[in-house]
Amino acid sequence: MTIREEMEQREHQILSPYASFSDRSAGRQRDEEPCDIRPVYQRDRDRILHSRAFRRLKNKTQVFLTPKGDHYRTRMSHTLEVSQNARTIAKALRLNEDLAEAIALGHDLGHTPFGHAGEFMLNSLCEGGFRHNEQSVRIVEKLEKHGKGLNLTKEVRDGILNHQMSSMPSTLEGRIVRLSDKIAYINHDVDDAIRAKILCEEDIPVQYREILGVNVRMRLNTLIHNIVTNSMGKNDILMSQEVGEAMQGLRQYMFKNLYHNPKAKREETKAEELLERLFEYYTKRPEKMPEQFTDMIRKGERLDRAVCDYIAGMTDQYAIAKFSEYYVPVQWQV
Repeated sequence: MTIREEMEQREHQILSPYASFSDRSAGRQRDEEPCDIRPVYQRDRDRILHSRAFRRLKNKTQVFLTPKGDHYRTRMSHTLEVSQNARTIAKALRLNEDLAEAIALGHDLGHTPFGHAGEFMLNSLCEGGFRHNEQSVRIVEKLEKHGKGLNLTKEVRDGILNHQMSSMPSTLEGRIVRLSDKIAYINHDVDDAIRAKILCEEDIPVQYREILGVNVRMRLNTLIHNIVTNSMGKNDILMSQEVGEAMQGLRQYMFKNLYHNPKAKREETKAEELLERLFEYYTKRPEKMPEQFTDMIRKGERLDRAVCDYIAGMTDQYAIAKFSEYYVPVQWQV
């Protein structure tokens, strides 16, 4: 018996009957020889962690575009906080921690440079639209490893695709990530907004502070404990009505007072126009893109889709550098 098989047996002894067991996975798009050490979801987690798309998250905007300071969140630090929330909840509920972690680490791989401003612009330019959750799946299925993809399990891909509030993942681990994502960004975005002096703690409506807590640490504690308490022994991931409504109210408050705040978003128009110009440039000159994307076009991929794939994968700094290369005159040197 291999180490992997021993670990799979141990899952059946330890985990909840509602957990997603590794040896019962619906499998991958392409059959593979199993690893002798790692169960399938652990292997998926490792593939995401070692991917190029994951490494690029460290230089992609979370909320604040090109912030001055080392302590503002990036898309990668957001992803790691989502992962930690999800692992804590999954472990407490005796669900599959490896599956929750893999979904969490992969859920935002498809985010564009400049955060949701970039997503909004590409959505307006690409035929059929552009949504970062769908792009995340496209990355792990088609774009990573020079077009081979990561060949992840169906459960991980389902959790990545359905991590937004408008969708519902098929596994409890995916549903944990869906809530952990909101818990993470609501709380760390408040923290960053306070650091940026856009908000102060006392600005948060008192009805939410009374229910959730009077600082970031207390709110995280309340939300995670509430999910664990209300989901224990159930085939669902739940929050109490009071706490769920307070979290949703705080989320709506953040959209109004931070995500649409002119001070936080004053550079977004520039970022959107920058990406629009890059899109126009590569649409007219696709040969300027890397070979992987020109190959996709030769094999029948739509031009606008390939251009969106390339631009969506850029970091903030790389997009700015390419724009400067194409549109900003360089001082003549003899």
